[in-house]
Amino acid sequence: MNKVSVIIPFFNCPYINEAIESALDQTYKNIEIIVVNDGSIWHNEKITPYLNRIKYIKKGNGGTASALNVGIQNATGDYFAWLSSDDLFHPAKIEKQLHFMKAKNAAASYSNFYLINEKGKIVSQPQSIAFKDQIQFLKRMRRGCVINGCTVMLKMSIFNEFGLFDESLRFTQDYDYWLRILAKYHFHYYSEPLVRYRVHENMGTKKFKGDIRKELQFTIQRHSSNMNDLVKRAVQGRLKLL
Repeated sequence: MNKVSVIIPFFNCPYINEAIESALDQTYKNIEIIVVNDGSIWHNEKITPYLNRIKYIKKGNGGTASALNVGIQNATGDYFAWLSSDDLFHPAKIEKQLHFMKAKNAAASYSNFYLINEKGKIVSQPQSIAFKDQIQFLKRMRRGCVINGCTVMLKMSIFNEFGLFDESLRFTQDYDYWLRILAKYHFHYYSEPLVRYRVHENMGTKKFKGDIRKELQFTIQRHSSNMNDLVKRAVQGRLKLL
């Protein structure tokens, strides 16, 4: 029975207890929950009730990529899942996605998701886009990220092949990583929403819009040559991904 490592980066987030609860409430029980405190000053007390049920790691503030990397380096699972401290997993998220990946013999997958408000209420229709083929998916990924990081599940062995997240990127470390592994692996899409993505006033995507836009353009440029080549090979029918 495969173990799944759920890594939760945490920094001054008032919703951390809800995120941990949603990970603990998974129907699939062979999981380890790794909470990485990335130099948080506030809301640390909300983790205390769960210390006997999670792996808790404290570190200096270094950003989401560094927190994910520390979690990965301390993980013992066969699969990786990421849960932001303000988001929630559907109770069957791990069970359904792992079953899907095994059926597809997939190394990488992502799912649909809902938006929720500060109180955890669903306030949207399913948000992800289904692509008709790999060509359309790659063309869209070339222009920006359509994968919500907290919907992703990867085989842990991918990190041995491609290394860890780029800690110099504050906001697009996930997009950068997906583009890196797309050279070899296909992202299989699970259409059922398995994540509740919280929209609130203090979320990074609202507070740092300008910085995110600049970093996004940098990341697109960084991978433009490789992505153009992938699209070309896909159009020609020469792209074989695992």
